[in-house]
Amino acid sequence: MAEDLVLETCDLQHESNGVTHRTEEMGSQRLVVRRGQPFTIVLHFAGRGYEDSVDTLALNVRTGPCPTETWGTRSHFPVSSCLQASAWSAAVEQQDGTTLSLSLCSPPDARIGLYTLTMEASTGYQGTSFRLGDFILLFNPWCPEDTVYLEDEDQRTEYVLTQQGIIYQGSNDFIVSTPWNFGQFEDNMVETCLLLLDTNPKFFRDQNRDCSRRNCPVYIGRVVSAMVNCNDDQGVLAGRWDNQYSDGVSPMSWIGSVEILRRWSKFGCQPVRYGQCWVFAAVACTVLRCLGIPTRVVTNYNSAHDTNQNLVIDRYLDERGSLQQGSKDMIWNFHCWVESWMARPDLSAGYDGWQALDPTPQEKSEGVYCCGPSPVKAIKEGDLVLKYDIPFVFTEVNADLIYWILQSDGSRKKTVHPSIVGKSISTKGVGRDSREDITHLYKYPEGSDKEREVFAKAKRQKRPVPQEETGMTMRIKVPQGANNGCDFDVVAAIHNDTDAERQCRLMFCARVASYNGNVGPECGMKDLLNVTLPPRGDKVVPLRVLYEKYGHCLTQDNVVKVVALLVEYQTQEHIVAMRDIYVKNPDIKIRILGEPKQKRKLVAEIALTNPLATPLNGCSFTVEGAGLTEGQKIQELDCPVEPGQEAKARVDLMPRQAGLRKLVVDFESDKLKGVKGFRNVIIAPLPK
Repeated sequence: MAEDLVLETCDLQHESNGVTHRTEEMGSQRLVVRRGQPFTIVLHFAGRGYEDSVDTLALNVRTGPCPTETWGTRSHFPVSSCLQASAWSAAVEQQDGTTLSLSLCSPPDARIGLYTLTMEASTGYQGTSFRLGDFILLFNPWCPEDTVYLEDEDQRTEYVLTQQGIIYQGSNDFIVSTPWNFGQFEDNMVETCLLLLDTNPKFFRDQNRDCSRRNCPVYIGRVVSAMVNCNDDQGVLAGRWDNQYSDGVSPMSWIGSVEILRRWSKFGCQPVRYGQCWVFAAVACTVLRCLGIPTRVVTNYNSAHDTNQNLVIDRYLDERGSLQQGSKDMIWNFHCWVESWMARPDLSAGYDGWQALDPTPQEKSEGVYCCGPSPVKAIKEGDLVLKYDIPFVFTEVNADLIYWILQSDGSRKKTVHPSIVGKSISTKGVGRDSREDITHLYKYPEGSDKEREVFAKAKRQKRPVPQEETGMTMRIKVPQGANNGCDFDVVAAIHNDTDAERQCRLMFCARVASYNGNVGPECGMKDLLNVTLPPRGDKVVPLRVLYEKYGHCLTQDNVVKVVALLVEYQTQEHIVAMRDIYVKNPDIKIRILGEPKQKRKLVAEIALTNPLATPLNGCSFTVEGAGLTEGQKIQELDCPVEPGQEAKARVDLMPRQAGLRKLVVDFESDKLKGVKGFRNVIIAPLPK
């Protein structure tokens, strides 16, 4: 009888498997592969080699705390002559003496997660078990049978492999590109993302059921949406919107997800303070891309938060045009969520593709602060009864806005603004740093027949009846833009489209504001009692907003909200115009010194000119860049930066990987916070 097979070593081929599975940037310390795609391991036996006619080899894979074949978290399968497409399988790839190469493949619907791999070798009636090692299994958008399969290679590169990106902020009238370091392949990120799954309440309630459902991106998307916020669980981020961040980090100061996820993991899964919508969305994007689900961050401008789901946002003004409390409904300057690409076998045909997921805690879904996945197609078509949370997202992009002017006698005047919400829905373009407008994916053109059909389907008979035509229109304009540290002008442009002269009162007010619609102190005001509008004529009324008025109270959102209320004396008709002005920060200049080559030191020279009339104290630059830096680098400046002078710093870089990289920079001081900049760097590979 032949002697027993004795395994000497097992090589899981981390590097070569990482290249073929596009996970090489996750490092070579652990095998990370994608489901539905073969990977290779090499066995080295002591004494004698494997003999097909004598030896029987079988493999076991296990994931989760209590793996069973019933739950799909354990599989036992023999080494055979060929791989199978629909089940765990293994086949001999090559043999050279005592060295045996095996090809293993998971089914395209396998559960993702950390697996243990063991082998049973038997010769005759005797057998021995060997532990071969651990590996991590991810979703596979390159596999046509995977429910996250995405056909276009450029999109797969952008939405799964790209570690840096751009998130859009500002306002619909002044869209701001904010760089972000997603860093999904940085050290320990995949382990942290799996920890997030193992920390979710569904796992603690029923570990077997939770791990069994990890083959479904719909389920994973809901778990991630809930776990990125901490409202119900040990989630990653605590949200805060009151401009009081002294016991944590301002949401405006973050420039990447890696530091946030590392802090959460390092400190026992305690929530990291603080996040707002774009931070929640960016962290969710990092986690979902890391797990292999194609994902992108989306920004909706003039985004509605409708608390009673009547598709109407009610806002209240007093007779001077100042916003008043009276409704929890809000219009946010912008709101960010993510879209993930996946099939929806739980729904009828036609709803595969992009699904909206929103991790910002706004309203509960099935008792938990999460939102989605909502098929974008269902949002556009008004199919509100499908899973999940479609009415909420539908309202975010479609609600009507009504201003109620509260009169001193207790009565109310109504002005309707039916086409304000859901503008310039934006995401980063594929393979470029420019903005892609995807509004057409969410809604039909305003006022079209198809749009009215969608509202009928959404069980909304019609839009609120608009007010009678007054014959007057008013818009707020910003002639020269607004720069932080400078005074700037806004104007109310009024047009009289009637043949009669109109006598009016104009109340014109500017207040600092937050991006979620909350307003702060007044920074400019005019109350003109006698505004005469000539027949078929125009009137332009300027309002100067002084830095000395807004500078000390400007929030880190850099928003000034301007409201104009026009009252015609004879008819008592009211017209409201409103605009959010984004106050632009100075640019950060970034120079790269040296030739960008893989594994060769580089230096980044960073500079920002102080635009204010007073010195900047406590200045610091924070730098991140996946593949360029080891975590965050912070450079603090010792001396104040005088008006008109440059704040400067130099940062050492060590590119680990070749290709296009993005260096992301944040500047902080006592008076300027959350100033962002970035520079693309193309790293040449090592010579072969």
